[in-house]
Amino acid sequence: MMIEKHEVHCLKSCSGHSYIRKNWLGSIIFPFSALLQQSEFSDQIDVLQRAQIFKKNCKAMFPNRRIITTVFNEEGKQILVTRYIKALNPPRQLLDILLHDSSATLDIISRFVSLIPFMPDTLDENDGFDIWLTSERCISLAIGNKEEHAILLCNFFLYLGKKALVLLGTSVLEGPVAYVLTQETDEHLLWNPSTGQCHKQFDPFCPLQSVDCLFDDRNVWFNIQQNNIPMAVHFDYSKESFWKQLLPNNFQETKAQSIQPEEITYTDTNKSMVEDLKNRIERTLKCKMMEWRPQHPTRWNRQCSSILRQILPKLEVGIGSFASYEKESEFERLLQLYWVVGFPIQMPYTDLQSVIDAVYQTGIHSSEFPQTEFALAVYIHSYPSNILSVWVYLASLARYK
Repeated sequence: MMIEKHEVHCLKSCSGHSYIRKNWLGSIIFPFSALLQQSEFSDQIDVLQRAQIFKKNCKAMFPNRRIITTVFNEEGKQILVTRYIKALNPPRQLLDILLHDSSATLDIISRFVSLIPFMPDTLDENDGFDIWLTSERCISLAIGNKEEHAILLCNFFLYLGKKALVLLGTSVLEGPVAYVLTQETDEHLLWNPSTGQCHKQFDPFCPLQSVDCLFDDRNVWFNIQQNNIPMAVHFDYSKESFWKQLLPNNFQETKAQSIQPEEITYTDTNKSMVEDLKNRIERTLKCKMMEWRPQHPTRWNRQCSSILRQILPKLEVGIGSFASYEKESEFERLLQLYWVVGFPIQMPYTDLQSVIDAVYQTGIHSSEFPQTEFALAVYIHSYPSNILSVWVYLASLARYK
């Protein structure tokens, strides 16, 4: 924004000054891999040979649609993707938060999965050497690819008694993606494990662009409908005119033994470590803000920072309100004195540099408005097994004249 400022004591003939102030609206990232196409797979004996032929035939029908039938496990053994699907327990802490609200429970479990850091996309996911971790390893290593995140979320939903499948397709924003499809009473829901968001099938804002393939613990289905956009797809995969299935209904080995554990064991996250990390992030960001403003003084408004610290924990649990009426009235008084522009940034914790980069890209530090003050608050919400949700609330304040 370009802001004109005129001195009150100046004569009419005096010229004013213009200042630039940046108001951050948001950001979007396009992975390079989203621009690339995928290719094929190779297998060996019996079921694996069947999977290879099935995939080849599907690709011949629709070359641009995604399908994965087999992958390598951690031991280097090639197996069907169906063996990754099994009902598995989410952290008890998540189930205890909202005991009587099943819908909110699904939301918080989806959010938990989205906080597990993502492995960078490979240039060609179907080069024949895809290796998938089990859900337990994905949790213990605190990392996974898009498919592993979707499998984990699907397994959690199955544990809660939901009818769920993994969906492979493409997204406008993310390129190749893996979603989770759940069947409700009168509709289908599409869950994005990378954001934790849920979309109805006919939601015009759903970023899913194509529905290509489904799989559960029994079978793999390839979409052979001419139109594969979510709104046009019939999800009744029992109809052979809509979906081509890998294994016939009478196949003896339809449900092969899962490679997943009986249950997932979670570890407690060290609270003091989380507190130390929070303080380190806040100190580092304050230093960086001053580094990024070499020509201007960086003043901190402690009152506003204190208010922001009260707000952040509420945002994590989705309440979105102030911690107390006292803080709310304190903030209202602040708004009477200052023009405040602020926003929270939320991200899974991977490393300190990622947090620094996210704050820098907002450009809020580049404000040239005289006497600008800043407020900063950091909050980390810890989940089991060292899964962390980082919140940074940044605000700039300009006093009204």
